[in-house]
Amino acid sequence: MKRPLPRPFLKWAGGKTQLLDALMTRLPPTFHAYHEPFLGGGALFFALYRAGRLHDAFLSDTNAELIDTYIAIRDQVEAVIALLEGYPHDKAFYYQLRARDPWHLSLPERAARMIYLNKTGYNGLYRVNRRGQFNVPFGRYKSPRYLDPDNLRAVARALQHATLRCQPFEGVLEAARPGDFVYFDPPYAPLSRTAHFTAYQAHGFDAADQARLRDVCLALTDAGVQIMVSNSDVDLIRGLYDRPPFHIHRVQARRNINSKASARGKITELIITNY
Repeated sequence: MKRPLPRPFLKWAGGKTQLLDALMTRLPPTFHAYHEPFLGGGALFFALYRAGRLHDAFLSDTNAELIDTYIAIRDQVEAVIALLEGYPHDKAFYYQLRARDPWHLSLPERAARMIYLNKTGYNGLYRVNRRGQFNVPFGRYKSPRYLDPDNLRAVARALQHATLRCQPFEGVLEAARPGDFVYFDPPYAPLSRTAHFTAYQAHGFDAADQARLRDVCLALTDAGVQIMVSNSDVDLIRGLYDRPPFHIHRVQARRNINSKASARGKITELIITNY
């Protein structure tokens, strides 16, 4: 019997499941190590693993709870599963668990809390307030699948050869080597002046951060590293990357996770490469 192949175990706003075909068809023909500095749900990482295209992987994010969840699954998956098995789908339990300080929990407890809140909270959002506290209300699901032992074990296997770090995206400059491939999936630029970034962390990701990311892509290009960036199809991003060595590809994507129903549906996004 074949082992199940891993897929993302978290819902994540801006997750790339809907964009995978467009990303996979635009991969570099060959690459050495894979780097993903805005890990999120890790959809492309898992797709590359399923396709047999991964060797070494370096995965990072500034969200410490998120990285700890990946580390816990990689190193202590059975403990995480055992905890989730004991969690009821219950509104009172949700708010009780949400109120617990994750930094006073063990690593497996922190991971189980993250998965449970993610799968049972409203519309799969991950949102924190300015104090860094998770503040998504209870969701209206009949049977949310927060316990998926087969997939969690498959994820643990996929992560065995992955280095996981909590660090800013600039950390890739030290880790990436010529011939490597870096995929950047930053918080997207707003589609309008009145739109706001989703609060993945207590501090947002603004136009200056987008420009810093572009400069990191230029530095990686000079170092012989292949890069791919996904982002909104807006003037800010087109203006940053409308120059050599970048190539801008416009693709259709579907967004299903948003606090406003009007913001869901098909939109145009950009995939930017330096190859």
